[in-house]
Amino acid sequence: MHLEIFLLGILRALVEVAVLSLLAQGVVGLLAGTARHDNPVYRVFAIITRPALGAIRFLTPRLIRDEHVPLLAFFLLFCLWILLAYLKRTLCLANGLIC
Repeated sequence: MHLEIFLLGILRALVEVAVLSLLAQGVVGLLAGTARHDNPVYRVFAIITRPALGAIRFLTPRLIRDEHVPLLAFFLLFCLWILLAYLKRTLCLANGLIC
């Protein structure tokens, strides 16, 4: 079995969960309005997205406001998801596999 392809698939799935959770949290936040922090669904998504937001906050300079970190995290994770898909496809083609 090709371990690199398997690990890329796992990493891509984790990034996909983070991206979709950020998107869902944004939609629930828009629908709930100012009471979003009392919404249990919003809080569940906040728990899921906390590691991704913390990592992006750690990587970004302080001049980026905290309000912009979720949007930046979404776009950076989406770009990472595309990059991982490209890498997986490249490895599959290099090994003569259909992935």
